[in-house]
Amino acid sequence: MKKIFLQVVLPIVLSAALFAGGKSDAPAAANAQPASSPAIDKVAFDSLLSSGVVADDAEIAANAWASQVKKAGVLRVGAVRTSFLFSQLDETDNGIRGFDAGLFQLLARYILGDATKFEITQVDSSTREAVLRNGQVDAVFATYSITEARKKLISFAGPYYTSKQAILVKYGNKKITSIDDLAEKTVATQSGSTGPSILAEYAPKAIVQEFKNDIEARTALQQGRVDAYVTDYTLLLNAIVKNPNTYEIAGDSFGSEDNYGIGLPLDSDGVAFVNTFLKKIVADGTWEKLWLISLGNRTGIEKAPAAPAVQ
Repeated sequence: MKKIFLQVVLPIVLSAALFAGGKSDAPAAANAQPASSPAIDKVAFDSLLSSGVVADDAEIAANAWASQVKKAGVLRVGAVRTSFLFSQLDETDNGIRGFDAGLFQLLARYILGDATKFEITQVDSSTREAVLRNGQVDAVFATYSITEARKKLISFAGPYYTSKQAILVKYGNKKITSIDDLAEKTVATQSGSTGPSILAEYAPKAIVQEFKNDIEARTALQQGRVDAYVTDYTLLLNAIVKNPNTYEIAGDSFGSEDNYGIGLPLDSDGVAFVNTFLKKIVADGTWEKLWLISLGNRTGIEKAPAAPAVQ
């Protein structure tokens, strides 16, 4: 039986080539708006989980991190439940679905033979390192950008996804069309994320306001307390799909590729184990199928990008 423990209740939170699981240098489709908020195909998602690969006993026994999870009988995950495309809790059946959610459930199946054997501690961008360092969770799946600063505190498996940065504005905003237009504008971003450093580099004249989470930042944008909101392109995709005709992306995505990784305790041998898992689900087509179910089919993109090379 899966258990969803909401111990830290702080949520995170379009068209062809607007984002990538692999690399993409294509410009954003700035004004593309989906007609509705398409629900995930629950049957296809759950079926994919139930068919996921399972590690053999010898592979688990040879790895201290995996052996600990196996002994506990549950994978403890730091994650979110409010990211519409990546990790969304469905209160009608208590299922949690999306790209990140699919990955951690597939990992639970890989280690424990059952995708439902997981527990969630909810995290946001300011608490992800803490729950790993204090031993509260075994891994963090939360659109978690790999940075040198974070690698001093924790270790990462992956990457399993990549994204650039983008600017979210209110729908119909014609005054902000590129990163250059952020000078002297009040711009929201999330504290504890890569947003503040990105803005310092690409929009040094912007007036930056940091918020605890995605909902607070978007609320400030809706209320006109900020002019724009900058964060990972793929995270802004949640807002675009879930709130059609409320927001749009201003101009093209920008910055270097932002690699998402799976957070693990510092120097854990779980890195090698999880990387092997990632390589297997890429090779057998599971990564692509999960991408299409969670993202492609819900945003009108028929072909999945190439998965990023696991390091």
